[in-house]
Amino acid sequence: MCEANVYLLKDGKEELFLEGVDKIEPDDGELRLTSLYGEQKSIKGTITRLSLVDHRVIIEQADK
Repeated sequence: MCEANVYLLKDGKEELFLEGVDKIEPDDGELRLTSLYGEQKSIKGTITRLSLVDHRVIIEQADK
């Protein structure tokens, strides 16, 4: 499988945001994430790290 888990970087720690993410798309200043199960979440932030081998995406949330 090629899905990844997405984590938010908060205070130097990674917190799980969404599991089994299949798509990450830019959407009007946000990132729209869609999981294999059809769940969607959006967040303002920047991808700071992507590890394809580990199936992990790290996002640093932008100030609200």
